[in-house]
Amino acid sequence: MTFNILVVYKKNFEDIHDKALEIIREELDNLTSKGKIRADYTVRETVRRSDFIGRDLAIILGGDGTLTSIVHSVDDETPVMGVNSHPREIHSDGSYGFYMGSDPNFFAADILDAIEGRAIMNVLPRLQAEIETPSGKIIFSDPALNDLLVANTHQYQPSKYRIQRDAEQGNNNIDVVQRSSGCLFSTFLGQGAWFRHVADIEGVTFSINEVGEKYLFVSRDLPRAERAEDGSYWSWTDKSTILTSDMHRGYVVSDGWEETHFARGSMIKVNLEGPKLKLMTFRSTIHDRVAHWIQP
Repeated sequence: MTFNILVVYKKNFEDIHDKALEIIREELDNLTSKGKIRADYTVRETVRRSDFIGRDLAIILGGDGTLTSIVHSVDDETPVMGVNSHPREIHSDGSYGFYMGSDPNFFAADILDAIEGRAIMNVLPRLQAEIETPSGKIIFSDPALNDLLVANTHQYQPSKYRIQRDAEQGNNNIDVVQRSSGCLFSTFLGQGAWFRHVADIEGVTFSINEVGEKYLFVSRDLPRAERAEDGSYWSWTDKSTILTSDMHRGYVVSDGWEETHFARGSMIKVNLEGPKLKLMTFRSTIHDRVAHWIQP
């Protein structure tokens, strides 16, 4: 059976990205000529969720921002291979590429490992918000690999909401009204993207047994007097967080990309029940890259 691949690439007319695409296309053309694969190509600006249906592999060429914006459209069945088109190891102004398991220098060997089942398959949890409108309509936000923001659409106005969360180990149940600049949620892996710039959790480490089940939460810029240690200010939790909006207009923003809007009275439930992502790496697991955040 022919291995069905979709390549989604970053196109901004910079030579470095065009050269990377040439290298990837040459390797895939070689495999196509041998009857091993079928490869289709599309730019990230035009890709749709339906483009990934029936694919054996999605190759995303670019950097972390390219990958996190595109995988919103990828379900929990299609494996993803990130290829860093502008590695920082080669160019100081390039992409760190945390989620990118390959780059043009390794691609020839890595694509064979991917096709033949030798790649490391990292199954990553994703955050998602379920919004129930006052009329009872249910809307789901895009899944977030890094972080998810719930806030007033007018950032110069306070985010007003009621926050509720069931009791968990170390904390009683939460039911309080807050005014902050919005609530930020982060997966374990996503905490380096934004969360650690908002909440001071330096030195905190996490059990490897919990990183796939729990997420981080913080109420941004909550008044200092209200920053309680009961999980209402920040928390590492596996319980759903429920926010009831008292804002005229609010939104949920997944990975700084897609906005899902809601009105006053809407209930927003956030948890790690979004579709998981199958992400390939080749020389180390994704958790090896953040070993300093994991308890020894």
